[in-house]
Amino acid sequence: MLGFVVALISEFANHFGIRPRQAYAYLKRYKGMEHLHNHYGVLHTQSFPDTVDALAQVCVNNGGALR
Repeated sequence: MLGFVVALISEFANHFGIRPRQAYAYLKRYKGMEHLHNHYGVLHTQSFPDTVDALAQVCVNNGGALR
């Protein structure tokens, strides 16, 4: 699980052109990490782009601005 989360944060950062530390802070603040923890069983079976899109939408739904 840890390897998947680290890789996903890196992909999220690359997708939005931010640093991994910023991506983690953003995901933590806007409940993306919580969503990932709660739905890991499904999310780890999807592609990274689909999972990044899903997490981005969760964050937007919780006040985040990255789209």
